Amino acid sequence: MPPIAVIDFETTGISPGQGARATEVAIVLLEGGVVVDRFQSLMKTGAWIPPFITQLTGITNAMVNAAPAAAEVMAQAARFVGNAPMVAHNASFDSKFWQSELQHAGLAAPQPFACTVLLSRRVFPDAPSHSLGRITDHLGLPRTGRAHRALADAEMAAALLARMQRELCQRFGVPWPDH
Repeated sequence: MPPIAVIDFETTGISPGQGARATEVAIVLLEGGVVVDRFQSLMKTGAWIPPFITQLTGITNAMVNAAPAAAEVMAQAARFVGNAPMVAHNASFDSKFWQSELQHAGLAAPQPFACTVLLSRRVFPDAPSHSLGRITDHLGLPRTGRAHRALADAEMAAALLARMQRELCQRFGVPWPDH
């Protein structure tokens, strides 16, 4: 089974179309339901981080000012992902930042994206919430670090995806693919 790249961004705002930029990216490669590799980096875009974002994420302007340039980080991230399909919790958000930050770096963003929010709503329709923290808690999945930090959120989204893959295999009597 080829790897799936599960990604999460922390950003300065809601939309790159409104001038928001990424502050941190993390990607975990998931194979057969197991995380096999990780990529994480803060990134320097020159964008100012509002205080409420710092309060939410813990990422400060000083941290990103000391980070590698966004173009360098995104080139590394693109090499790390390769041709793997992408998954994110709220993919409409992360895919826009993936495309925007790669465009700023002069790179293509050809990968298709799938969304664990949309999938969790169908697989677990009775869950009280489909926000990443609440759905992982509801399913008894481990929290892997501080919420709203890219690596912790990417790892939780990967665990959620693997749980949903196993659930669907069991529910429909489909054997788990070995490779």
